[in-house]
Amino acid sequence: MTVTTPAEQSADLSSRLLSFDKSAETIRTNSQWIAGGVNSNFRLNISPTPLVFERGEGAYLFDVDGNKLIDYYLGMGPMILGHKPQPLVDAVKSQIDSGILFAGQTAIEAEAARLVCQMVPSAERMRFGSSGSEVDQAALRLARAATGRSKVIKFEGHYHGWFDNVLWSTAPSVDAAGPADAPVPVIGSKGQLADTADTVVVLPWNDLELLKARLADGDIAAVIMEAAMCNQGAVHPAAGYLEGVREACTRTGTILIFDEVITGFRLAPGGAQELFGVTPDLSTFGKAIANGFPVAAIAGRADLMDMFTSGGVVHGGTYNAQPIAMAATAATLKSLTPALYDKIGRSGTALLEGFREIFASAGVTASVVGFGQVFHVALGLEAPARNYRDLAKMNRPAYIALTTALLHRGVRALERGAWFLSSEHDAGIIDTTLAAVKDAVRDLKAKGTL
Repeated sequence: MTVTTPAEQSADLSSRLLSFDKSAETIRTNSQWIAGGVNSNFRLNISPTPLVFERGEGAYLFDVDGNKLIDYYLGMGPMILGHKPQPLVDAVKSQIDSGILFAGQTAIEAEAARLVCQMVPSAERMRFGSSGSEVDQAALRLARAATGRSKVIKFEGHYHGWFDNVLWSTAPSVDAAGPADAPVPVIGSKGQLADTADTVVVLPWNDLELLKARLADGDIAAVIMEAAMCNQGAVHPAAGYLEGVREACTRTGTILIFDEVITGFRLAPGGAQELFGVTPDLSTFGKAIANGFPVAAIAGRADLMDMFTSGGVVHGGTYNAQPIAMAATAATLKSLTPALYDKIGRSGTALLEGFREIFASAGVTASVVGFGQVFHVALGLEAPARNYRDLAKMNRPAYIALTTALLHRGVRALERGAWFLSSEHDAGIIDTTLAAVKDAVRDLKAKGTL
């Protein structure tokens, strides 16, 4: 048997760099009809080009250039079971045979709702929606109705959808954001209503004393946060932080909302609230709840959720609980077993630790932190970040150079630093990924990029 040395493996990888010319050409062509050739701004300006795919299977994507890519985007988080899992495919095909949309109720939506309420600690009642952005709006509306207050506290770097009232300070420049202990709300988009800033208070995350002091004024309807900061980084809450926030919200009559669109059904069956043992008043979910289908949910205290039926609070949506999406939801939730989380956790931890070893051996300063199911790589950070201001110090150009180099070596990773794992990322795939990382780091070090 022939055994290749690490040097030979690196040389082999470098000699087989992938190209994406057909994707680039297709994006240019499609821009005649689709603005920018993409249907979300978060898919724009990807290096070396936004990609066009033909199919996905397991942990892999196959693009129009014929490339087979190990996928760590995973749909930006949803594909916890990987691409095209058979139980989900079977459930969806069966539902299609029964019908698509009824403007009425079905047994499958009740089954999916029951599973959510069984799995999520805060879920005394729930409702389905179609996107994280809209269920976040539903949660904020409930909070305002329940408290009679209008202001909401959000945190720098936390993302709660693209609507005007919450697209504040999601990725602000530090210069525009003002003092660290008194951030200035920074608008996220041209055309955004500037006066919605009057209803939002922006604070740094993981600073309990600042939050408690602001809540003491008694005018805050809700505190909305990611219980683990995964939109920017994979930052853990500081010891006692979530517990302190919970106590302060209870004491001041403020509704605590956990945005678990990323963390829900990914960090644990019951999300970050199960993992950390802190129960919010309301929670929002999306992404991993249906493994790629457009499903979201809001869940929480019965007295709050029942305001949709008896408290005059409006919530609607033509596609809420669409039967095919509900079949996908039920199939996904039934698949989320302890053994599955253990498997993903082992793979993710091996990859995370492999990153640390490669960077240390190469003399690259980096922080690699998070969870087995999702972690974050921040080049240039000497210590784990506690909040957005810490993350803003990472070397983003160098990291984009790394993800670009990895893509040419058959590994697709998000340019913002997050790495999502699925049940299909086995030990062999992890080893292949780490070989690509080692080769890319060696190459970028030689070029002076890292």
